[in-house]
Amino acid sequence: MKSSICLISMFLMFAASASASVSVSSPSNGATVGSPVTYAATASTSTCSKGVASMGIYVDNQLLKVVNGTTVNTSLAVGSGTHNTVVEEWDYCGGATYASMTINVSAQTGVFVSSPTPSSQVGSPVSYVASATTATCSKGVASMGVYVDNQLTTVVSGASMNTKVPIGSGTHNTVVEAWDYCGGAAYTPVQVTVQGGHVISNIQASSGWKSWGELAPSYNICSWPCSGVSWSMTQNIGSPSLTGKATEFYLGGTTPYADVLYSIPLLGQGSTQGLPDTNHTLLPTIHNFTYDAYFLPTNLAATQVLEFDVSMYFNGLSLIWGQQCRVLGGYTWDIWDNINATWISTGIPCHPVNNAWNHVTIQMQRESDNWLLFQSVTLNGVTTPVNRYYQASTAPSSWWGVTVNYQMDGNSKQTGYSTYLDGFSLTYW
Repeated sequence: MKSSICLISMFLMFAASASASVSVSSPSNGATVGSPVTYAATASTSTCSKGVASMGIYVDNQLLKVVNGTTVNTSLAVGSGTHNTVVEEWDYCGGATYASMTINVSAQTGVFVSSPTPSSQVGSPVSYVASATTATCSKGVASMGVYVDNQLTTVVSGASMNTKVPIGSGTHNTVVEAWDYCGGAAYTPVQVTVQGGHVISNIQASSGWKSWGELAPSYNICSWPCSGVSWSMTQNIGSPSLTGKATEFYLGGTTPYADVLYSIPLLGQGSTQGLPDTNHTLLPTIHNFTYDAYFLPTNLAATQVLEFDVSMYFNGLSLIWGQQCRVLGGYTWDIWDNINATWISTGIPCHPVNNAWNHVTIQMQRESDNWLLFQSVTLNGVTTPVNRYYQASTAPSSWWGVTVNYQMDGNSKQTGYSTYLDGFSLTYW
């Protein structure tokens, strides 16, 4: 991969972590669900060069389902009561690994919310874990959503959700709702009190975005027009969209492995949110960030990398929490080493779904000694701890601000492709 965030020339490939894993996004451990139970999981292995052959689902030690490949997304009829379930993968070399969970299957229908609990005090982003069933529609539950103070903020497909929603501090009336394929709906209200945190919402629809091209092999930035790479950004897209205000980002051109960097200043210098922090009293108080967005890739076969960054500059320091989903380079999350200006593989799988809305939530922290902590990454309801620390690098002492970036990298043929962003927010405190 290359360092687009620091604009330094490099192209590194990382080997996958020597391990195998099963990531289950539904159902969550301890969840109360209805029948049929939705199982969604992915598997990966780097111990077998031939890859994952198949996956299976056990309920109370009985194998109920087997599918070929690295993903499973199916619904199984399970009787009411408490059950021990296992999702297992088998590779082509004879190896296997699994993930286990306990679930409670309810005989009733409706929306079951296991997190957050009503009237609870929580931090932002708020973790919502829920499932739904219907007795009136034979086709089942189509999707679920979260309303915050009467505003629909999150939508997921299927009859279960395990997602994080950035919510500002204070007491909020939230509702988890399910819609079935027959036009019916059901909901469960959950009031929560959020402690701390400021949320900047719908960033994808904000004015003030800037963009640059980057050309191999040096990857120096160039402003439009930039020979060899082309790009565009179209805001307020109604379809595909979750909020009616999606943004389409396009990358094309003729130079292989060319990139486009989209960036918007949120706090400090050039703030697009009316928060210039001219007295330098805001930025030194901020220690936590949550990058939360929905993205829809239209051609993963052409997508080299998708990058999601938060950058903070103050007191002569540069803190860049760079996270990239290395798609064609191995379907793995990488993070940015500020001091050595290089990407580091986490070994965490990154398998976005093509032509569908994917939900990414990334949590990061500035320590008291100004080291960067990469805390966790959540993709489509699966949260994986990162827990890695890196030092800050230097920046001009006059540079004060917080920006967020979204970047698209081209492949070896520089095949043109688009991605869409929606529901993009940054929570800081």
